[in-house]
Amino acid sequence: MTNALILGGTGWLSGRIARRLLDGGAEVTCLARGGRPAPDGAVLVEADRDAASAYDEVARGDWDHVIDVSSRADHVVAAVAALGDRAARWTYVSSMSAYSDDATPGADESAPLHEAAKPDDEYEYGPQKVAAENAVLTLGPRALIVRPGLIVGPGDPSDRFGYWAAAFARAGSDAVLLPPLDGRSAQVIDVGDLAEYIVSTATSGVINTIGTRHDLAEVIDLFRSAVGYEGATASAEHDWLVARGVGYWAGERSLPLWLPTEMTGFMTRSNAAFLASGGTLRPLADTVADVVADERARGVDRDRRAGLTRADERELVAELG
Repeated sequence: MTNALILGGTGWLSGRIARRLLDGGAEVTCLARGGRPAPDGAVLVEADRDAASAYDEVARGDWDHVIDVSSRADHVVAAVAALGDRAARWTYVSSMSAYSDDATPGADESAPLHEAAKPDDEYEYGPQKVAAENAVLTLGPRALIVRPGLIVGPGDPSDRFGYWAAAFARAGSDAVLLPPLDGRSAQVIDVGDLAEYIVSTATSGVINTIGTRHDLAEVIDLFRSAVGYEGATASAEHDWLVARGVGYWAGERSLPLWLPTEMTGFMTRSNAAFLASGGTLRPLADTVADVVADERARGVDRDRRAGLTRADERELVAELG
């Protein structure tokens, strides 16, 4: 029986990983602060990863698989130092944000990375992920680094992908505001597909765990169809939106998934190694349907971490004319 340790295990992705391991018959221990419950069947070890004693309880035995999702390099470095010799396999969930080149379409795992963060550097997500990767890679062939892009699916706490389900579902007969779509791409991975790969693959090294590239217009149309929206849309240009304080990609008062034209490589990376090593992808339409159902269940008018409020959207559409 697999004995797995998840450094985390109570969050959105790590909880899915834990659930998949448990369903496969593994014994699962989750090391986390304890603010959220571990999945049923898992053992929760409460620990503060800022503390020197964080790994004392889980360093008493050996682990078939250690999985870490942290975005802080100091946490990962300390975990590898404390547990590296006790792990038969170690998977670190990094990010496409580790790459410094967002302009080259089709780039693979050999693309240039950000300079790794140093201990006293101001926090930056990409460099932190690179420094964490470097710590895990010291474990040699026991290490797997997965670099997902935008992870999507029901329960997504970032609210990015699901914004488009909410935008069409809440609009009624009103118009929905769209960003510029020409030449824009979207590339996502369902949280379930990522969890399955992490649990089931035997590969090592570095893998871009990301889905197939789609035109952003195609993705928006999938949401429109899944919701059953028959109203109008209003498209705005990049400069017009930026001048009115509308952001791209994520965050409040944004139009999620939209990217500037110079970021042509950010959502067009190669996933050839992922597919060749056994990665599977469910149809994007299935993920969209799941997200639409989830957004309706959670409330399409709820406060969101990403996107426009309906009031802001109406105001912008009215100004756009």
